[in-house]
Amino acid sequence: MQQKKFYPWLVVGMLWFVALLNYLDRQMLSTMKPSMMVDIAELAKAENFGRLMAIFLWIYAFMSPISGIIADRLNRKWMIVGSLFVWSGVTMAMGYAKTFDQLYILRAIMGVSEAFYMPAGLALIADYHQGKTRSLAIGIHITGVYLGQAFGGFGATVASLFSWQWTFHSFGFLGMAYSVVLLFFLREKKGYVVDDTQKTSVGMGFSQAWKSLGILFSNIAFWVILFNFSAPSFPGWAVKSWLPTLFSDALHMDMAKAGPISTITSALASLVGALVGGYLSDRWVQKNLQGRVFTGAIGMALTIPSLFLLGYAVSMEMILLGGILFGFGFGMFDVNNMPILCQFVSPRYRATGYGIMNLAGISAGAVITGFLGKSADAGNMRHDFALLSIVVVAAIVLNLIFLRPKTINFTED
Repeated sequence: MQQKKFYPWLVVGMLWFVALLNYLDRQMLSTMKPSMMVDIAELAKAENFGRLMAIFLWIYAFMSPISGIIADRLNRKWMIVGSLFVWSGVTMAMGYAKTFDQLYILRAIMGVSEAFYMPAGLALIADYHQGKTRSLAIGIHITGVYLGQAFGGFGATVASLFSWQWTFHSFGFLGMAYSVVLLFFLREKKGYVVDDTQKTSVGMGFSQAWKSLGILFSNIAFWVILFNFSAPSFPGWAVKSWLPTLFSDALHMDMAKAGPISTITSALASLVGALVGGYLSDRWVQKNLQGRVFTGAIGMALTIPSLFLLGYAVSMEMILLGGILFGFGFGMFDVNNMPILCQFVSPRYRATGYGIMNLAGISAGAVITGFLGKSADAGNMRHDFALLSIVVVAAIVLNLIFLRPKTINFTED
């Protein structure tokens, strides 16, 4: 089957569902707090709930480079299958939790296990789709992320119909069952040869990891890509974390309405932006090697007016337009990060590179989430939303000046 022409797209389809579960399982917790705190009283304190969310974020961030280094050396199929099985098992186990400490430990384990998916999954898709279809393939995969974010908001709905325990059990079992499907149908395809004929010592493993990091950080283009990934992550995470609050405060709307309207609007716009950005990028790069760079820059540019609309608009229509414009632009930007990385970095180091990018992006998100919390208390959140456009402008300028690829698919070590 691996030799069939349709198989690279089948890989995208199989991993699309993994990406959906990756974000769905992590998002459900945030919506089921009211149901869960009836049985686990500690969750009634916002501080405790924040700790539960933060432990996942920080562990996921710091494990991402490690998972990338491992993915570049080992079989990515087994990493993906193992990651999905473990985090789904953790999701199921959360339905049996009786105390806050049990939830905290499980959430930490989920951070470790989920971190092993994205660098391996994107690198595998990049090796199956080289050149003409790479951005569109990654764009289709990323739509699973956006739908997972959107569907995660319905965890509370399912919990109200059944129970929060049943919700965790059901989605956990679904993921574990699907990992068995991948076991039979997903195949590895590395764009380089790994010498596994010799036993690798721990010391040699560290030496190879340092070599990978040294090659990446000695590449000026990688530093620019890293900044370009991190800079839009400030407004990106701001929108994920605070858009419902902004909608609610600006429009004097109940959070029960503001939450679904803001998150679904942004997620669906990002989905469309990812598909459009992927298609445009794949066509443009055939005529101009900077086509992917230009497409990502256009996406970032669209977020600038959207941040001003979110920061200063007063009508429902204009704020909605800001949310849609931001989602669409961010989708166009997001879909081209791995394809641009592939134009400057060898297949041997791409998972490591994306893992480092994840660390930088999520760390930026953690910083801005805390900053906007204080800003909201001071009544300045909408103004600070607009100011985030400054880092986006800086990213666009660096993008256009320094990222001048010489090939569609960089293959030299």
